[in-house]
Amino acid sequence: MRGGDRNTGALFSYVSCEERVAKDHPLRAIREITNAALAALSPEFEKLYARVGRPSIAPEKLLRVLLLQAFYSVRSERQLMEQLDYNLLFRWFVGLGMDAPIWDVTVFTKNRERLVEGEIASKFMAAVLSQPRVKELLSSEHFSVDGTLIEAWASMKSFRPKDGSGEPPTAGRNSLPRRRPGASAIFTAKSAVMRRTPRPAIRMHGSIARGRVRRQSWPIWGT
Repeated sequence: MRGGDRNTGALFSYVSCEERVAKDHPLRAIREITNAALAALSPEFEKLYARVGRPSIAPEKLLRVLLLQAFYSVRSERQLMEQLDYNLLFRWFVGLGMDAPIWDVTVFTKNRERLVEGEIASKFMAAVLSQPRVKELLSSEHFSVDGTLIEAWASMKSFRPKDGSGEPPTAGRNSLPRRRPGASAIFTAKSAVMRRTPRPAIRMHGSIARGRVRRQSWPIWGT
């Protein structure tokens, strides 16, 4: 029997974000380590905020959101707030309910800058590395990264040996080729700045107008 294509929305939802996240999801282990580190930083958070006034965004939630931005390579904070609005996994990791409102982008940025000025990021990293579960994964000789969730932000050309040996990085594919002194160079239209082709004058109804022609790219030869 074919099911009907009906809207299954309801006025109330009785399933929490906790129940929607898989039990073996990688963020569950990360969230436990993160919460332990944030609990150790609670005295440091108290120093950054006043005793009275309007409550700000919880610093614990700010740091959890920043972790999600790094894990899932969210390009901007505006996109981060947009995904936090509809992504139930993000809401669960941060600690927001399904009906909790999302912060404004400018408010989020100002609160984040307060944590940066207080050097909370470095203290948070130190609190994470000091945990016994994390110490077992550390080594002074090498490191291993599970890249299933993290997209590459660095080129393979940026890796260098620890002793400083190795050749210097070469130019990328989008950079202009360097010209050696005394050598001739040939630049194509893709790597050279294209010059505008002037529009020819066309006489129309007794007046002169500027006509449009297709701009063509030609190789530029230099010596």
